[in-house]
Amino acid sequence: MLYDYLTTNEEGRLVIGGVDVKDLAEEYGTPLYVLSEDRIRENCRKYTAAMAKYFPEGSFPLYAGKALCFKGIYPVIDDEGMGADVVSPGEIFTALAAGFPAEKLFFHGTNKTDSEIEYALDCGIGCFVIDNMNELAALDKAAGEKGMKQKALLRLTVGIDPHTFKAVQTGMIDSQFGIPIQTGQAEGFLKAALDAENIEVAGFHSHIGSQIMDSYQFCDQADILLEFAADMKEKYGYTAEYFNIGGGFGVRYTEKDPTVDIEGNISDIAEHLAAGCEKAGLPVPKVLMEPGRSIVADAGVTIYEAGGIKTVEGYREYVTIDGGMTDNPRFALYGSEYTVLNASRADAPADFECTVAGRCCESGDRIAEDIMIARPERGDLIAVLGTGAYNYAMSMNYNRVPRPAMVMLSGGKARLVVRRQTFEDLISCEL
Repeated sequence: MLYDYLTTNEEGRLVIGGVDVKDLAEEYGTPLYVLSEDRIRENCRKYTAAMAKYFPEGSFPLYAGKALCFKGIYPVIDDEGMGADVVSPGEIFTALAAGFPAEKLFFHGTNKTDSEIEYALDCGIGCFVIDNMNELAALDKAAGEKGMKQKALLRLTVGIDPHTFKAVQTGMIDSQFGIPIQTGQAEGFLKAALDAENIEVAGFHSHIGSQIMDSYQFCDQADILLEFAADMKEKYGYTAEYFNIGGGFGVRYTEKDPTVDIEGNISDIAEHLAAGCEKAGLPVPKVLMEPGRSIVADAGVTIYEAGGIKTVEGYREYVTIDGGMTDNPRFALYGSEYTVLNASRADAPADFECTVAGRCCESGDRIAEDIMIARPERGDLIAVLGTGAYNYAMSMNYNRVPRPAMVMLSGGKARLVVRRQTFEDLISCEL
């Protein structure tokens, strides 16, 4: 199996974290998001342990809630010693409703409105990540009106191509995120922030992209940030306390994807950063990272019920399911690859080539194309692996399809953490 918490039982069915998929489907229905809490905790600990071991004291990971945001995730990451990256008032509200400490929240976003800034300040957000000059002025004004001095990081773009899919590259010079260093604008950004009476500049933030498997791109990022930091120290006497180097590492969606050595990568970055600081005459900053996908993606499995097989003679075989782009739009958006299997016949040979198609009236509603699974029959359960990130978070009600339920597994037991939407939910906001 792609992930070690997945097994098969004597009946040949898929077992997720000790629980038979048939039992899950019968109790909670399909489509169904299934999350392994044990796997999430394991992934959290890879980051917290490595960052505590290799980076200066005060370094820690921030869980990126955009990957998967619901109340039940926040007690887990708080218990595991992580902070949280939030990108909207909705994410702030969700985290606080779950009892997550406001001082451990870092508020991102390219266009924070005045009301959103005020809301975050009133909530006692620990740190803003300021994206641009407009936000800098608005935050300074709002904090001043409240008699506060707000801690903040400045988001900078370093101009690195991480060689990932274009839609998830965020560190290029021409980007809607942050202020570029190479154009000289970042210097003016820092100067204005240092001059702001109601903002405490704690350091710099940079995010170069997603699905990065190695350390060298982060090392290149560190070099650019260090060169800028050394220049700013010489010109303005400013020394950054924190470097937030952005997203975590990539994850395996299929067998062909490489296995990522999180501890090894963090060790490499730490060694490179320390050497660069010594050369530049700078103290080693505390380091923050923002893993989201690599915390929850491989902890998730989505279970569907197959409607059967539709054959287009001379072309292809379609396996239809009772979900699709409404609960996982990533194939339609990005052509994202997943591992798919017939969970009802998980021990049978995967010798049937097919395309898995969703239920929506949309030709792009597919989960996978031209894959091999055990030939299904109507009523078989189809499992899609690696769906913990950007599935529930990006789900929608297209065609008025209710969002699925979500269960979390721990110690071989399941509990409902998100109930299935009802038809009444679909019209609850309509007058």
